[in-house]
Amino acid sequence: MTEHDLIVHNARVHTMDDAAPAATAFAVASGRITAVGDTAEIMALAGPGTRILDADGACIVPGLMDAHNHHSMAGEEDLYRLSFAPTATIDDICDAVEAWIRDRDLAPGEWVLGGIWGSTLVPELSTADPLRRLDAVSPRNPVLLTDDSHHNKWANSLALAIAGIDDALPDPAGGKIVRDAAGRATGLLFESAGAIADQARAAAEGEPDIARLARCSERGIEMMHELGITAFQDAAATRELIQAFQLLDAEGRLKAWAVSSLLINDNIFGNRFIGRPLMARGEDHRTAHHRPDFTKIFLDGVPPTHTGAFLEPYLPSDAHGHDHRGATTMPIGEVEDWLRHADELGLGVKIHCTGDASVRMVLDAVERVRADGLGLLVHIAHGQYIHPDDIPRFAELDVVAEISPMLWVPGVIVDSLRSVLPEPFGDRLHPNRALLDSGATVVGGSDWPVAESPNPWHAISGLVTREDPTGRFPGRQWPEQAITVREALAAYTSSSARAMNLADVAGRIAPGLSADFVLLSADPLTVDPHELKDIIARQTWFEGELVFTRD
Repeated sequence: MTEHDLIVHNARVHTMDDAAPAATAFAVASGRITAVGDTAEIMALAGPGTRILDADGACIVPGLMDAHNHHSMAGEEDLYRLSFAPTATIDDICDAVEAWIRDRDLAPGEWVLGGIWGSTLVPELSTADPLRRLDAVSPRNPVLLTDDSHHNKWANSLALAIAGIDDALPDPAGGKIVRDAAGRATGLLFESAGAIADQARAAAEGEPDIARLARCSERGIEMMHELGITAFQDAAATRELIQAFQLLDAEGRLKAWAVSSLLINDNIFGNRFIGRPLMARGEDHRTAHHRPDFTKIFLDGVPPTHTGAFLEPYLPSDAHGHDHRGATTMPIGEVEDWLRHADELGLGVKIHCTGDASVRMVLDAVERVRADGLGLLVHIAHGQYIHPDDIPRFAELDVVAEISPMLWVPGVIVDSLRSVLPEPFGDRLHPNRALLDSGATVVGGSDWPVAESPNPWHAISGLVTREDPTGRFPGRQWPEQAITVREALAAYTSSSARAMNLADVAGRIAPGLSADFVLLSADPLTVDPHELKDIIARQTWFEGELVFTRD
């Protein structure tokens, strides 16, 4: 007879399992769920050593999932980097840098790293004065600050000098060194230009410290536990990160299901060990809780810097003229080749697309490989702008729409999008209702720390209300595309599990699956939709182990 370690009862359990969607109790043995049902039948399974958890009528859902984040980067920011809000002004940023250097008594030459500055600052940062102000508070320390997309950087003059970036240096392929009216570098670095500075910073730090990176990863996971997240997909995995996962799991410290997306190309972070060599190494670092099952392509940039690829032109500007549509990082033939190579290795592909032209290119490439019988998992990440003709193609081609809700509810990023894209197109972000109605799989990813927080309840609130859950920005974003609470919850549980290749272990409360669950402060299916944002995790459990409690 099975010896049960844990029985949870007196709960309102939303199992997210279509075969048995509701229950009041379940039993756990050796980290796996063994039975789900009503309290009387499950309590009958208790033995002398069984721990009994009385939920006191609270709502329980499966451990939540984040299908797109950069968790170790977020952990590093929390542990080691300067942080300020994306609404910070230039003065706010300079004050924060000055205080960081002073309060930590940084030695000359020590780097100041941090963020995130709002993309609405791009016009101001494109002039000379902000750099002078930043230099004045950091004369002896190189400074490199990241924007809200994490695609772009702002550096002080000392960091520019260390990176070899001066007024005469040509723009690198896939990037731009922003210059003022006199032709002088302003410190504003788009895409691969920022990677130059990042590489200089990495060179100064020496060989990567895997133990330090493992701690950053662990910290990111701890922060996710506070929100009820027990599974995630890192969307830009490096060789060093998958080594860190291996170290964490070997030491019993990897308390989540980690899916990694091995970088194919990289114009942002400056990593060199990418593409085929990295894809070939992924399997060497598979562990009990780490699945290196995906690759990652950056197919375009971001609209605020005119690097997202669109079918129709951006608004006219002095820098880009009247017919600028952005561009993809590679032609469709190369995308197709990567899809075929990933399929040969048994890998899925996550593809960053912010413009509707890049979305269409992916769908066209998938259509070609599907015609040859290739069944690999493909995620279009962000996919915020989709041409109406392409919406039904997601379901037809079995392509996952991986969305980032907190990047399109009213806020700084949406204000930036409106400043560069024509109306009403600029407001037509994330047609989630239309995607679901067409039969597409929609899953939620935070893109944290691009988003300030990976809070899934803020994201679910945004999906349902199309409003800013923080209350800082008014209005509703394309309200006709709102979805139901159950649909939104599925995007963070059962649907994500299937899309992330984790359905065999997680995403539902069902016999045989990992005992990953969250005890909530309220029932999301019964509260007023405007109260979804206030739901918190009271307890988070992973494999039958309590990994976070607020009690």
